[in-house]
Amino acid sequence: MRKQKSSLLKRDLQKFIDNKMATIGLLIVLILLVLIVFAPLFASNDPNLVDTSNRNQPPSSEHPLGTDRIGRDLWARLLFGGRMSLIVALSGIVSAHLIGVTLGCMAGYFGGKFDGIIVFISEIFMAFPSGILIFILVGFLGQGVGNLIFVFAITNWTGILRIVRGRILSLKEEAFVEHCKICGVSSYAIMFRHLLPNTMGPVIVSMTLGTGGLVLAEAGLSFIGLGVPGGIATWGNMINAANSLQAIQEQPILWVSPAIMISLFVLGINFLGDGLRDVFDTTM
Repeated sequence: MRKQKSSLLKRDLQKFIDNKMATIGLLIVLILLVLIVFAPLFASNDPNLVDTSNRNQPPSSEHPLGTDRIGRDLWARLLFGGRMSLIVALSGIVSAHLIGVTLGCMAGYFGGKFDGIIVFISEIFMAFPSGILIFILVGFLGQGVGNLIFVFAITNWTGILRIVRGRILSLKEEAFVEHCKICGVSSYAIMFRHLLPNTMGPVIVSMTLGTGGLVLAEAGLSFIGLGVPGGIATWGNMINAANSLQAIQEQPILWVSPAIMISLFVLGINFLGDGLRDVFDTTM
């Protein structure tokens, strides 16, 4: 059994390595994560320190990317802003998947009226375009990191619910499930210890690709003033701070640098997600 698992792991690893775009995506994501997670090691300046005597400074040894219109260090804001953008995106996607996976397991396993109710609720959420629903909820709840995470969680759980529910519906007919019931194993143990691990491949792929989508969503909402409060450094807020014609023409670094970071991260996470899909999708 151990040799079989080891050979399967080697096969999957080789499959991932053979996908050059997935390898490039993993490398991009790892480099950005190291820069962001260990931001204090790479940026010694305070990202929120206002120094009006050093406004609009060009790149220098003290400020590698220069400073913005109120003297804040752009390099520090780029790294620490990426940390907040990722915290919001990861918290939102993890929360959404906890909701979707849990309800999907229960709906698929128990079926009947409970399944019908969950599917009906998910269809109500899916009836609204996600962008419009996000705008409505953010406008109602107001700005705030916690509010934004809640909105992302409540608007992104339906997709993974459908995936997990479908897998559970097919898996619960397998012989090992009947054997577990005969042996007195509880329904929740069957769901979360025996059935759920067999659905983790699509869940991991969904979380990976969803993270890139929420990074873009956070940046868009922060850019128009509906996301993270302006006083907190995020990639979206950095672009919002450069939304004047003068800044666009005279200091393109103000918006180009966060735009490049967003593009690189989303590109890398999409390449990585496609590679993971190749590994976990047994039909390919």
